[in-house]
Amino acid sequence: QVLLVESGGGSVKAGGSLTLSCAASGYRDSRYCMAWYRQGPGKEREEVATIDSEGRTSYTDSVKGRFTISRDNAKDTQNLQMNNLKPEDTGMYYCATAYNEYFEYCSGGYPYDTWGQGTQVTVSS
Repeated sequence: QVLLVESGGGSVKAGGSLTLSCAASGYRDSRYCMAWYRQGPGKEREEVATIDSEGRTSYTDSVKGRFTISRDNAKDTQNLQMNNLKPEDTGMYYCATAYNEYFEYCSGGYPYDTWGQGTQVTVSS
């Protein structure tokens, strides 16, 4: 059974930075998609960034150039470095993962089946 534990959320002013971390346990090997999703107040959950086992990444347009997703396959962890944060980045952030046996792209609706508990990010103006 795969479990995810997130850390690193908090409150910052616009223009500030935060790093979110997600530690996985129960991985059978490194062939997992890893991703960050978020849900803002009154908004639907959206995919923020993804990364596959080969390091290929994807980002939603609103965070390109500001957020960086990374992973450490040896430690089964992933991070989301968030710079130049904006109030519209406020929300609950969730890490997600799913086994990717055939090295498919991890973005665009990939069926993530394991989720972390979420960590709150609040950006004030």
